[in-house]
Amino acid sequence: MKNKSTVRALGIGVLAGAAMMVSQVAAETFYWVSHGSPADPVWTYYLEGANKWADATGNRVNTSFHNGDVASQQEAIRAAIAAGADGIATSSPDPGSLVEVVAEANKAGIPVVNFNTPDATVDFVAYVGGDLKAYGAGWAQYLVDNNLVSKGDFVWLPVEVPGATYGVQEEQGVASVFEPLGITWEVTDATLDQGEIITRMSDYLLTNREKISAIIGLGDLVMGSIARVFNQIGVEPGEIPVVGWGNSLDTTQEVLNGYVNAAQWADPLATSYMALSVALMASQGIPPGFDITTGALYGPDTAQVYDDILSAK
Repeated sequence: MKNKSTVRALGIGVLAGAAMMVSQVAAETFYWVSHGSPADPVWTYYLEGANKWADATGNRVNTSFHNGDVASQQEAIRAAIAAGADGIATSSPDPGSLVEVVAEANKAGIPVVNFNTPDATVDFVAYVGGDLKAYGAGWAQYLVDNNLVSKGDFVWLPVEVPGATYGVQEEQGVASVFEPLGITWEVTDATLDQGEIITRMSDYLLTNREKISAIIGLGDLVMGSIARVFNQIGVEPGEIPVVGWGNSLDTTQEVLNGYVNAAQWADPLATSYMALSVALMASQGIPPGFDITTGALYGPDTAQVYDDILSAK
């Protein structure tokens, strides 16, 4: 007769083997599709969230970046549909651009969860991420409430990809606050190349420095370039108020060192993790029926919290 420890060991072995078999049988394949660039630091955190989800659940996640190329992203989603994906999590590269491909996924019974950049024109099963219009309005209101801009002032809004969903919706939010107050603004193209961003931003700021009352950075790459641009053309930290995105170590450091007044945290790792979780739930026949809103605006008093999170990646 086997002793109790042997029986227990055998029992644990059987359970472990059974769990492994269930895990192997239950493994599903999901696609994570981004309009962003792998060169954009913030997207490495979104990607890390997807990878952590795959490790935790044992499911496969095929990831891809499309650098703002709408046709390429549409083709990636169609490839996922053709491969019989169990679920898809995707950002939106441009308003209305994914209407047809998501309809094709729905017809094939594949749930598609929208993350990072919302688009109400598309029949997604859910959205996980921030309210971009609310973010834009929040940045503008921050400048107004802190007496950093007033009627007649001009605010510069640099963005990586003009016309992309995120910048369009953020500008709409800014406009909702600035237009009634008689504050004007301009959106300029900074591209997705870090070196070119610094060059374009430096040139614009040098040319228009006298009329710029504040800056709202509509993307993480432009926000992470503020200190470099200021240093390059001789603008002191705090001389020009700056608010905008804050999902990179560059920006958390800029807030801590006084270059940026306040920055927006979007919970990038958690956003990808939750988007894939919702896709998994939907693939199991449980319709979400809700969206998940993420994000928080931080200043110098709480910037270290987010700096620590990003440093721990």
